Amino acid sequence: MSESSEKVHHPGEIVPQSGIYECDCGQGHGYSTDMKGHRFPPLHEACGGSGWKLKAAVAHPGP
Repeated sequence: MSESSEKVHHPGEIVPQSGIYECDCGQGHGYSTDMKGHRFPPLHEACGGSGWKLKAAVAHPGP
């Protein structure tokens, strides 16, 4: 895995790369599709994780 897929991004941070992110709690129940430049959403209330990890990069077409 690449370094970017191991980094944990916290809710409210700017998304560095468009992709599908999963919460880092290890249960694989929380997913978010985010676009570069947007902010990461909060985790679900019942989630014990602390942030989002890149699961799959997604190509985002330019303007």
